[in-house]
Amino acid sequence: MRAVIQRVSEASVTIDGRVKSRIGSGLMILLGIEDADTAEDIDWLVKKIANLRIFNDEAGIMNRSIMEAGGEFLVVSQFTLHASTRKGNRPSYIRAAKPDVSIPMYEAFVRLLQAISQIEVKTGEFGADMNVALINDGPVTILIDSKTRE
Repeated sequence: MRAVIQRVSEASVTIDGRVKSRIGSGLMILLGIEDADTAEDIDWLVKKIANLRIFNDEAGIMNRSIMEAGGEFLVVSQFTLHASTRKGNRPSYIRAAKPDVSIPMYEAFVRLLQAISQIEVKTGEFGADMNVALINDGPVTILIDSKTRE
């Protein structure tokens, strides 16, 4: 399971010209799920993200989690995070989980993130053609892959 986490001052998802979700200060999470992912990957990744100390404290040092900083979450599924570009110029998405696997895992990730953080998690729409807009704060962008924990 891969996540691109961006600290944002605002972010939104628009589908067919209508804003589906919008957040202010918080974390925009692009989430990629692969066939090899399990509930253990969800648990580990959610805890890692909820506790990441990437928000400034009173001294201006990134030392606070989103829970301490009082931010919001926006989670968008993105199968292209598992693109393979090893051969040729057309990416292969063979490692990305199919919807029958990825939708329940995506939903479980969102539920657990909300339960652990006690912060409402806003989302995109799985499989929709979405326009994602954000203002990266910092900029702070972090890539986490549950398969490379150690």
